[in-house]
Amino acid sequence: MGFVVLLLLLALLVVASIYVVRIYNGLVALRENVRKAWSNIDVLLTQRHDELPKLVATCKRYMQYEQETLERVMQARGAVSRAQSQRDIPAVGAAEEQLRSVLGRLFAVAENYPDLKADATFAHLQRRISEVEEAIADRRELYNDAVNLNNIRIQAFPDLIVARSFTFEQAALLEFAESERKDVDLGQLFE
Repeated sequence: MGFVVLLLLLALLVVASIYVVRIYNGLVALRENVRKAWSNIDVLLTQRHDELPKLVATCKRYMQYEQETLERVMQARGAVSRAQSQRDIPAVGAAEEQLRSVLGRLFAVAENYPDLKADATFAHLQRRISEVEEAIADRRELYNDAVNLNNIRIQAFPDLIVARSFTFEQAALLEFAESERKDVDLGQLFE
């Protein structure tokens, strides 16, 4: 009888261990999906980061009176880069909002410069940056989905026991301010 109880306890221990390992492996997979999704955004931010100096250089040839706008683009670019290098997701969201705002202003001001608008390099860079912006928005959605799945799992029972035991942490959503979600006031951009 004692041998049967011992076998039963041993079987129960093996099943419990397998269950904990499955939970742990699931949490690792979720954490790595968050990292992968962030890496995809990081690549796009870097691509846009590399395009902005070219855009500013092209604009400088035509926009002698808009130095402040061009400087703001480069300052915003630097803020995104710093937040990106520190992997500070909330700071990336805030810096992205600032960069999108000054880029909108730059493109609006460019309307006043017909020679700039006709420049093939400017048109290419404007199109390229717009494409990257759309890709960032798509990847942001995937990233936030991965973060949401991760955060739910590490807070749900029984996964939270394993998550706390192995110090799995919640990930931060990449969010933009409320002003980013509203329609752009084109009249304000041309003031």
